[in-house]
Amino acid sequence: MDLDRLGVHESTSIDFPFEVLAAELADDVPEVVPVGGSDGVDPATCDAFVTFTHQPALLDADPVWIHTTQAGVDGFPFDAYESRDIPLTNSAGLHGDSVGETAIGMCFALGRRLHQFARQQTRREWSFPEWDAAFTLRGEPVTVVGLGTIGSAVAERADALGMTVTGVRRSDDPVPGVETLVSPDRLHDAIRDARFVVLAVPLTDETEGLVGPSAFDAMREDAYLVNVARGPVVDQDALVEALEAGEIAGAALDVFEEEPLSEDSPLWGMDDVIVTPHAAVADREFYVRVADRVRENVERLRTGRSLENRVV
Repeated sequence: MDLDRLGVHESTSIDFPFEVLAAELADDVPEVVPVGGSDGVDPATCDAFVTFTHQPALLDADPVWIHTTQAGVDGFPFDAYESRDIPLTNSAGLHGDSVGETAIGMCFALGRRLHQFARQQTRREWSFPEWDAAFTLRGEPVTVVGLGTIGSAVAERADALGMTVTGVRRSDDPVPGVETLVSPDRLHDAIRDARFVVLAVPLTDETEGLVGPSAFDAMREDAYLVNVARGPVVDQDALVEALEAGEIAGAALDVFEEEPLSEDSPLWGMDDVIVTPHAAVADREFYVRVADRVRENVERLRTGRSLENRVV
């Protein structure tokens, strides 16, 4: 099946401009056009789409295929895609470097007090940290919950820094950089001795609320939670309570139960909490990897093969 016209929905502008993806695919798809917004074409004229979020209008256009630039697809109504027999593919596997580096960067910031110094700079304050506040990552235990592309990237980098890595996953297949593998039913055992607990699991019925009061009770008082997974994986109210009570030392959070994070959330003002705007995936070269995934699936459509990263 040949694909003649690919529509790129305006929601993808959160990741990259339409023009850069269109230029990257110019030799592979006869026509790449914008969809949505005042300058967008009629979706009904397109054969397939690239989008960030689920868009009912794209589904109604009855395309041969829809690709999302997201790795997570919890916002897509699978039943609607299945009932129309429209394949949905995602961008899982493309964010290992960017999110892996962000998670490790958050650990660096917390250990080396970089977030504290950044805040001092805005006040023009020259102040040395308490003698026992800063520490190095070498030798520190880290537990990575979820060892897909992102979790594995975190584990690999943590191991390279000399950290002791425990991984939580269902499979007992070895993962590079992971010293100890623990099954999810032993989560509390896995996080009990960790200085850092890094969440890298997808949002599912099983992982929603995975980290709540009992998990914070299990963690060390000098431990830090790093969440680069999905916001609802953490019970946010319980996290705030744990931070306020000193049950854990701090957190670095890229994702939240509701986004954007409410302006009145106490997380904004906590000294040992780093808040980033769901930006761990940000990477100026991301469009190239998306184009590679789209290019591969265009070829698979043409030759009648199954699509790569098909989720529906």
